[in-house]
Amino acid sequence: MLVENRPVSAITSNRITDAMREAILKGELKPGSRLRQETLAAAYNSSRIPVREALRQLESEGLITLVPNSGAWVSKLDQAECVEIYKIREQLEPLALQESCPHLSDETLDQLEVLAQDIEAAQDIDDFLRLDREFHLLSYEGSKMVNLIQMIHQFWNTTQQYRRAYALSVEIKNLTPVYHEHWLMVDALKRRDGKHASILLRSHIRRTRLQLMQRSDLFE
Repeated sequence: MLVENRPVSAITSNRITDAMREAILKGELKPGSRLRQETLAAAYNSSRIPVREALRQLESEGLITLVPNSGAWVSKLDQAECVEIYKIREQLEPLALQESCPHLSDETLDQLEVLAQDIEAAQDIDDFLRLDREFHLLSYEGSKMVNLIQMIHQFWNTTQQYRRAYALSVEIKNLTPVYHEHWLMVDALKRRDGKHASILLRSHIRRTRLQLMQRSDLFE
């Protein structure tokens, strides 16, 4: 059966993928959680075929781990792995931002400014994390390096739950340094100073890494 020239199974798979992605990023499905196809099929009122398709897509995004002849789990990192990813991000994301800066439209720069305001006004950790993610990924929109951006998305996905756990532990009222750094980056981007923006971003990511290094409890 086709719906708008697309197989129903594909539409169902997309629906399941979107729902599971949101559940993982919001911490509803915890790192290391077992994902059973039959349980997911029942929960989403579908057959196992679109569930398998959704799991493969989420694996490609770095959100789950598939083990042949064993099963699927929500991706889990130990502290050393998370710190390693942050060190990689310190190199990759400033490059993406510097490449992006000359190509960002005035409209996108205005959107970044609005997002910085919304982040500062957020009263809920999930809103903060969603807006923070949107801010950074939007700032890379001008980059033409497709493979680089794909890697960055995967790294964001695999570390999101640990960022969330850390943010919850420090409370939203203590995130003032993050707001300040966002405004500095917006200012540098508006001046088309990609080099300075990338330096600010590297420091921004490093600060989070150093904080996570002090919180082994988040990885237990």
